[in-house]
Amino acid sequence: MLKKVIKQEADPLATDDVRSQQSLREAADEAYPRSTGRWITVIAIVIGFGLAAAFVEVTRIKARESDALEQDTRKAVAMLPLVDVATAKAGQTFRSLFLPGDTAAWYRTTLYSRVNGYLAEWKVDIGDKVKKGQLLATIDTPDLDSQLVAARAELEAAKAEAKVRQADADFARSSYDRWRDSPKGVVSDQEREEKKAANDSSIAKLNAATAQVAVDQAKVDGLMTLTQFKNVTAPFNGIITERRVDPGDLVTAGSSANTSPLFVIQQTDKIRIFVRVPQNVAGNLSIGSTVEVTTDGGSGRSYEGKIVRTTGAVDPRARTMLVEVVLPNANYALSPGMYVRTNFQVAQSPSVEVPAAAILFRGKGPQVAVVEDGKIKFKNVAIASDDGEKVELASGIDIGDRVALNINGQISDGDRVAINNDSSGAQS
Repeated sequence: MLKKVIKQEADPLATDDVRSQQSLREAADEAYPRSTGRWITVIAIVIGFGLAAAFVEVTRIKARESDALEQDTRKAVAMLPLVDVATAKAGQTFRSLFLPGDTAAWYRTTLYSRVNGYLAEWKVDIGDKVKKGQLLATIDTPDLDSQLVAARAELEAAKAEAKVRQADADFARSSYDRWRDSPKGVVSDQEREEKKAANDSSIAKLNAATAQVAVDQAKVDGLMTLTQFKNVTAPFNGIITERRVDPGDLVTAGSSANTSPLFVIQQTDKIRIFVRVPQNVAGNLSIGSTVEVTTDGGSGRSYEGKIVRTTGAVDPRARTMLVEVVLPNANYALSPGMYVRTNFQVAQSPSVEVPAAAILFRGKGPQVAVVEDGKIKFKNVAIASDDGEKVELASGIDIGDRVALNINGQISDGDRVAINNDSSGAQS
């Protein structure tokens, strides 16, 4: 049928311009049946599936090649030692220095008796708060009382003797005046000299009697002063922390080793804290700087005090300097004799801070391994301070250098390394 149509088209009559388009379509419908178009569609679908399968296969091949390349890269990287690094940063301007300290009262006084006697009564006991001048105890002093009575009697006798001597002196003076002014020939020179000597003697005896009155008066005054110590009073505002006597106890004047004290009084509205500071940092502490004080090993309350003074000298045995810190204690929260923990802020020179894991101790001394352009470079450093976690270096590296942590001892200077992770933020 197709050949017949072709022949007809080749026929000269086919060139007739009057052939219409409708005739051509009809001829095409007769030449190609509908079943032919369905087969073409099926073939196209099969070809499309084949191309898709080919595309998937090519993609799979490329992915496999990419995985192989990645594995090769990882193997190449795995051949280099892995190191963790941290970034060196500026050290602190001030660092904390924790030291133990002992508390002490602002004032502490042991009261002894100034007179011999027996304790008659005590007015206060341990824990009592007292004011300056308050009566603490009274002492019976029979010996002192009898001595005072005798001294007063001696004083009265001395005064009476002085009056007698005064009368004798007055008589001797008038007699001498009369004999001295008498005309010559009325009295002899011998008698005149005797009257003069009697006058001088009476004056001397009067002076001796007057001096004895002064001595006896001083003795009475001294005993009267001692009687004031029969009343034991507080020398300042404070708290009674010890009482060593009971009524009826024999008390002896003095403060020797064989003498028993009466009371111990302490003023604790302000507390002194004594701390021994190592000599290497003692020079960096300044008077008036703030010190944090905590109790119970840091788990208790915190207080703020100030440095008020230092001894200015280093103990040659301990190589430490004694520093005194004072803090207010109006609520009596702290007591003398306590153990406390002090935190000093010590000024220090500029430094570079790195983790303690970055420090290496080799034959040349402390070193740090710095990673530069993927290579290890060992640098000698000088350690300024070490708190176990962070180390401050006085020299050797710069701020921003990347230092290797826990580096393998088999790595040498100049070896290439692979960075496992940058832990610069871990030390902040």
